[in-house]
Formats: sequence, structure tokens, C-alpha cells
Amino acid sequence: MNSQALQEMLLGWQAGRVDWLTVESELQATFGGTAPTPEALVDLDRARRCGFPEVVYGSGKTPTAVVDVFRAQRQASQNSLATRVTPEQVELVCQEFPDARHNAVARTLALCHTSQDVRGKVAVVTAGTSDRPVAEEAAETARWMGCEVDVIVDVGVAGPQRLLAHRDRFAAADALVVVAGMEGALPSVVAGWVSVPVIAVPTSVGYGANLGGFAALLGMLNSCAANVAVVNIDAGFKGGYLAAVIARQASASV
Repeated sequence: MNSQALQEMLLGWQAGRVDWLTVESELQATFGGTAPTPEALVDLDRARRCGFPEVVYGSGKTPTAVVDVFRAQRQASQNSLATRVTPEQVELVCQEFPDARHNAVARTLALCHTSQDVRGKVAVVTAGTSDRPVAEEAAETARWMGCEVDVIVDVGVAGPQRLLAHRDRFAAADALVVVAGMEGALPSVVAGWVSVPVIAVPTSVGYGANLGGFAALLGMLNSCAANVAVVNIDAGFKGGYLAAVIARQASASV
């Protein structure tokens, strides 16, 4: 429950429109910190502690489990995001919440009934179109967190003229997410053109010696560009989350 909803409920109780049992139940759910569902304990206090609600990792969960988490978060006036969702999860969630936003490429579901100010700009850059699913996951995460997002695709190092054509878009961002497979060279190149943090996301895209993304991961970890930080292989969510936190903080300090 956000502060506005709490104020409205207490004013309603004061005016006699809301009974005390409802107030007590809502306060326990809000300040108790968790909401039990048949398959999970939803951390409703995370938004207060960390700035954003708990995010559902969809892999391995039943469709009902995802719906239950979304329902608990909506009752607490919190927005919802699920990553790595299955078609079955999408179908059931969208039946329950027709206003949910599904990105099939990113494999995400977002439910935003509480508006927040759009603050900070994140540029998400991909080396190739094969990296697009991971990049879209990063982009959807940053959008859900209230950032403006600019997605720039297919500007890998094999065609350097493509990259330089977008320097103005890089410079306009408060943080960048650079997604690449193969040898993972792109984050270092992009970082050499900007004065903001670059979150490098290695992908499992590549031939045999790519080793499922380890070659790209090691290449990014060994970047000589000082403003590059690296997350896990295919971790678009983590890259987008970190970039959004940075971008929103940078925007707030201006």
C-alpha cells in the first residue's frame, strides 16, 4: 500500500465509510512485509527497502503461482513484473489482468496500475539481432522501473560505421546496457564514446568456442574501458535493473 492509498483508507475509516477490520487487515498486510500464497511468500516490503517491488522469475513456476503473486501485489498497490514467462503463464495472467503488457521477444509480463514519474534515460544496445531477446528483457525491465528507453539494434563491431552513426543517442543516455555474444567486444567500444556507466550483458549467442557465453563474459570482464561493469550470461533483467537504478539516480541529482 502506498502513502496515498493509506491516507485514503484512514480518512475513510475516520468518516465511517471503512470498517476497522478492513483497516487492520490492510495494515497487517502492509507492515507485515509478506503476503502468503499457496506457492510463495511475496515480499511486499521490498518496494520500501529497495525502491521497487519484487520481480517474479517465471521459469519453473506454475501459471497459478504467477497470477497469485500479481494479485497480491495489486492488492498492495504495487506494480508487477515477471521474466522468462511461458505461454501458459501469459495466457492465465492476461485472463486475470487484461491490462498486463506482454513482450513475446523479451518473455516478460508487466502490470503497471500505479503510475510513477518517468525519470532517467537508458539506452539498450545490441551487437546483433540474435541478442535481441536479452536486450528486450533489459528494455522492458527499465521501462517498468519508470525510465525512458532507447533500443539500438545490430551495431556490432563487425560493422563499426553502424555504431558511430548512433553516438548522439549514446550520449543522451544516463546509463547504457550493451548486449553482445560471440567475443563480447561491443561494450568496450561503446564505453570509449560515453561518460556514463555501461552495463555489459554477455549472451550465449555464438559458435562452439563461445562456450555458451563464457567467451563473451570473460572478454567483458577483461575490458580495458574503466566505465564497464558486467552481469551474468543472458541476464537482461539484471542489466536493465542496474541501468535503471543508475539512470533514475543520475536524473534525480541534476
